[in-house]
Amino acid sequence: MNMTEARKASKKSELRRGAGQEGSRRFVPAGERFGIVVRYMLLAVISLAMAFPFYWMVTSGLKTNDEIWRFPPTFWPESINWGNYIEAWNSAPFARYMFNSIFVAISICALQVINASMMAYALTHMKFRLKGTFTAIVLVGYMIPSTAVYLPSYLILNELHLLDSYAGLILSNCVSVFAIFLLRQAFLQVSHELVEAGQLDGASHFRILWTIMAPLIRSSFAVMILITFIDQYNNYFWPMLITKDPDLRLVSAGLRSFFVEGGAYGLAWPQIMAASAFTIAPLLILFLFAQKTIMQSVNMSAGVNKS
Repeated sequence: MNMTEARKASKKSELRRGAGQEGSRRFVPAGERFGIVVRYMLLAVISLAMAFPFYWMVTSGLKTNDEIWRFPPTFWPESINWGNYIEAWNSAPFARYMFNSIFVAISICALQVINASMMAYALTHMKFRLKGTFTAIVLVGYMIPSTAVYLPSYLILNELHLLDSYAGLILSNCVSVFAIFLLRQAFLQVSHELVEAGQLDGASHFRILWTIMAPLIRSSFAVMILITFIDQYNNYFWPMLITKDPDLRLVSAGLRSFFVEGGAYGLAWPQIMAASAFTIAPLLILFLFAQKTIMQSVNMSAGVNKS
């Protein structure tokens, strides 16, 4: 009997708990519910506005040239022409262009992660002379436009015989003031006590950087890699300035060449839209992976912020 009464009592408590939860859900203020609805509707409108250009680009690659210029515009092709994508892919060496862009962008991202991490760590968690001066130089360098250093950079690459080569494309962008500044701000949010604890355990600065500090700011690394990859993948002016070999063209230069030569100065818009669609695909894939890393790392990085 005691066991039966205990079970009945537990069931009654569960029912009361469930009723309390249902009651709390049921009595949500009308103003709060209206605010939530408006917020989600606003986010949906903004998302659609941002996604529409990509949708228009992809669907335009499936239309005819007359459909693209038709008014009022058609939002879906009357007949799907997958041949536009095949024709665009075969009209120019886009596989070579995409390989060049991906290879150069990945190499630059890897070098910038190493260089920017060590520089940012030194400026935030190491003590040495002229530390403030070096920090000021970094901040001043961040305000100088990149085009202002094109001429001296070109002359340096010429003296090193690195023009018209993969090495010139990669090494000329292996250090980024923006990356240093971004990681410096992230390292400033990490308590210096972690560095001191690592030093007491006998760890070197190199080990502290990569085993203690780097995992705590994964979100900042993800943001830096995403921005750097997009910037270098779409880089146009500097690669065109230091390379003349068609086999070293990046995606932006390849699209420009296709637009002028294969696209007949914009007359073959379905093929141009198709080429733009499949060349931007690596960036969309990278963003899908990077945003997951950023969202998962927010809580971890927030836990090490200074109080």
